[in-house]
Amino acid sequence: MQTQKLSLKHYLIIGSMLFGMFFGAGNLIFPIHLGQLAGAHWLTAGLGFLLTGTLLPLLGIIAISVTRSSGIYELARPIGKRYATLFMILTCATLGPLFATPRTATTPFQIGIAGHVSASQAPLYLGIYSLIFFGITYWASRKPSGIMDAIGKLLNPAFLILLALIFGFAFIKPLGTAHTAKVTAAYQGGAFLNGFLQGYNTMDALAALLFGIVVVNAIRGLGQHNPTAIAKTAAKSSLLSITLEALIYLGLIWIGATSLTVFKLSADGGLAFSQIAKAFLGISGEIILAVMATLTCLTTAVGLSSSFSEALHAKFPRIAYRTWNRLACGASFLIANIGLDQIIAWSTPMLMFLYPLAITLIMLSIASPLFRHDPIVYRWTTAFTLIPAGLDALNAAPAVISRQTWVQQLLALDDKYLPFAKYGMDWIAPALIGLAIGLSVTAIRWAITAHTVKTDQE
Repeated sequence: MQTQKLSLKHYLIIGSMLFGMFFGAGNLIFPIHLGQLAGAHWLTAGLGFLLTGTLLPLLGIIAISVTRSSGIYELARPIGKRYATLFMILTCATLGPLFATPRTATTPFQIGIAGHVSASQAPLYLGIYSLIFFGITYWASRKPSGIMDAIGKLLNPAFLILLALIFGFAFIKPLGTAHTAKVTAAYQGGAFLNGFLQGYNTMDALAALLFGIVVVNAIRGLGQHNPTAIAKTAAKSSLLSITLEALIYLGLIWIGATSLTVFKLSADGGLAFSQIAKAFLGISGEIILAVMATLTCLTTAVGLSSSFSEALHAKFPRIAYRTWNRLACGASFLIANIGLDQIIAWSTPMLMFLYPLAITLIMLSIASPLFRHDPIVYRWTTAFTLIPAGLDALNAAPAVISRQTWVQQLLALDDKYLPFAKYGMDWIAPALIGLAIGLSVTAIRWAITAHTVKTDQE
């Protein structure tokens, strides 16, 4: 099968496309807020954040490359077809019209517009803004073949120029010193783990699994058709985008920590970033930030809508890509008007449930050649991860759920018997137990098979 050799320019274009799809609403506001929470421990918290915010998405792309999967369904299929379908639907819904995509509109609105209108006028302005935002999103994502031009060549450079301007002022004349910034109680002894969990909010590990099909199609469009060549190109391109993203994250976290010299701890990263931009550039800083946030969130919205539509169209081909895209953009518009705070509050429990399952799936997929892709290992590990992941979701749910008596009783047992439960990491020990059982069962099956073959030969 003939394969077109790609140049550095092609790798940069694909990497730029991936960066644009990954770097969105949460990627802009959560690092700033993390820096304010961690204070002097900003670097420790930042390293934890990078694991789930950059390294895990990179491993997700590599997992798709190693297994030669075309998307999230194929990656999860060794666990079972029904599980793969359910996991794909939940991930698509989370990244699509339920949480991530609506957030791409509410975040830039919160940063650039909400502070300049009254509370009574905000719903009307949000409605107008989100209607225009998702109208553009639908236009840019209506044809999958146009995603590279819409993201990689146009919007990314504009965003990076605006971000570089903010960074330039921050580093030339910082607001304060990070190493003397106040550290909140949760980050005094658990900065790394808290930073690790904050990385969930970016949703990038889930996005990496969903974006796989977009990456594969984009690479094919450049003339590569050999599966091995596609896998290598995807891994190299994603490394470029993730490295740039990691540098930006550390810069944003540091800026958040230095801002505590001038500002108090903010309720969210959007407000904090708006204050910082205004401190450096006055009203023009707020305008730059509003434009920057809109651009970066728009690129992510296009990527999410395209990936959502392609993944579900591939699984349910009777429904056209354009129909799925209309659903994604229309539902995202409606949910965006609920407001950013409500979206974040209800997305957190879903992320606490899905992320442990995504992490184990990614690790198993990368290591699968070592155990010959045996589904038994996948199934045992996932089975032991499901229950603690569900408990973490209940613990992170809004008070209307988490404060229920039966929920509190379950969480008390969880905290008593499973290590790391108070950190939201209670799934690690069960997952390792499930992995050990799966590998043991596989080893026994191999031994029996080898013995049978040997006996037959004798």
